[in-house]
Amino acid sequence: MQVNHTITARRGTVRGMHYQQAPHAEMKWVSCLRGEVFDVAVDIRPDSPTRLQWHAERLSADNHRTLLVPEGFAHGFQTLTDDCEMLYLHSSLYAPQAEAGLDALDPALSIVWPLPITERSHRDQQHPRISTSFTGVDE
Repeated sequence: MQVNHTITARRGTVRGMHYQQAPHAEMKWVSCLRGEVFDVAVDIRPDSPTRLQWHAERLSADNHRTLLVPEGFAHGFQTLTDDCEMLYLHSSLYAPQAEAGLDALDPALSIVWPLPITERSHRDQQHPRISTSFTGVDE
């Protein structure tokens, strides 16, 4: 298991949609220790009946919720407050060669972000949109 911690300073920031490719697929447990986030998981399993559908939960320091993001799902979030602190528990060690992502603003995903987007990292802006060649990711 691996533990990661991140702080995002600005309200409205979107991070994601990240995932690890097989054989380094991972499950994540995501919690918000400070502030509040809109946390999103997108099913990208190739043969899933819910492929490319998303689910979101509000995670906050006040509600103490944790979102389980299964293998075969991309993950991202939007900060709803300034200075959000997130804690991630990963089922596998990070493998940089297996890192991948999807464009969080891709119309094919149709994610409805609750706030206007104020910031995205350069790396996240470079993630591809879904194309006809996208087959998904095996668990």
